[in-house]
Amino acid sequence: MSITVKNLRYIYNKEMPGETVALDDVSFEISDGSILGVIGHTGSGKSTLLQHLNGLLKPESGDVFIDDVCITDGKTELVEIRRRVGLVFQYPEYQLFEETVAKDVAFGPRNLGLDDEEIKRRVKHALEIVGLDYEDVKDNSPFEHSGGNKRKIAIAGVLAMEPKVLILDEPTAGLDPKAHREILAMVRRIHDSTGCIIIFVSHNMADIASMADKVIVLNAGRIVLEGTPAQVFSHGEELAAMGLDVPPAREMTDKLSRLIPGFTSEALSITQAADDIRNFISSDK
Repeated sequence: MSITVKNLRYIYNKEMPGETVALDDVSFEISDGSILGVIGHTGSGKSTLLQHLNGLLKPESGDVFIDDVCITDGKTELVEIRRRVGLVFQYPEYQLFEETVAKDVAFGPRNLGLDDEEIKRRVKHALEIVGLDYEDVKDNSPFEHSGGNKRKIAIAGVLAMEPKVLILDEPTAGLDPKAHREILAMVRRIHDSTGCIIIFVSHNMADIASMADKVIVLNAGRIVLEGTPAQVFSHGEELAAMGLDVPPAREMTDKLSRLIPGFTSEALSITQAADDIRNFISSDK
């Protein structure tokens, strides 16, 4: 599985007052099994881009390929694409509606016309992946659960469709620290157990640094930086000019580098930063 985006352009309110170019010549590739982090200030084009990846929006120009299938040519059956590319919007728990957890997670698979045995298998497996026990929660109302568990249930509903690509738009937004950690662990578990491509949008730079294999930075509808987390977060001044931060560990070590002659570090985690500081102190003795 791969995703290729070529020269994507999208305009809101075309030829009307308030016309806005939301995406402008956006191109990138994602290979099988990768986790792509997407960052950018509010209004940079992130959500617009995500909605092109399963055909919810049609570009003004440019193409999106899922494997070798062009989904923007007007000929592709988008229902099949949306089975393969699962999109989880911000606060997906607001979309819960069924009377039990099992029924809510089963909604998508049931619409595929699957038999009851296959639906149950998918629901049970999806709940297990997100960290919930099927027997414990299947007959509960989804609305009885905590905010973090509601979000897991909503994500399980997408996973039950068994997508090859999972798009997560701010999956930790609004959660307390414990639920935040659980959702990150869940995303890693999804990736490890399914091997699917994950596209992960977040304003939390520490999360992006810890989760992503590759990062793209959007600004005013264009990709302005692209590379590994270490490569992207080495451009601290450029990111700051766009209203973006670097991970706290990198911010701290950058300050130390300016204050202490000879100290350098590319740490993106507090653990690595501590190791680099310890090694510097030891080498200076």
